[in-house]
Amino acid sequence: MSTTQRLPVIVLIIWFAVITAFMLLNQALDLEVFFVLALIGLLVVVELIDTTTVQPRYLRLIKYVIAVGVLLFGYIVASKIMEIVAR
Repeated sequence: MSTTQRLPVIVLIIWFAVITAFMLLNQALDLEVFFVLALIGLLVVVELIDTTTVQPRYLRLIKYVIAVGVLLFGYIVASKIMEIVAR
């Protein structure tokens, strides 16, 4: 793995650690909030490393992971809306 491939992984690990630290300090561990913030971090990193001319295989595979993440995000939003409407 080259340095250019390691940097996004390191940035994501630091982002996940920051999210976890703030959640622990706030004493509010919520998997849905963690997932949404992690997805935002992944989207930002992929947008920064994405090129217009050549797209490596690993970047195409990450975009499938993002698509699944967006679907899960939609499910979380829909469930929260249903929870609010039920009240």
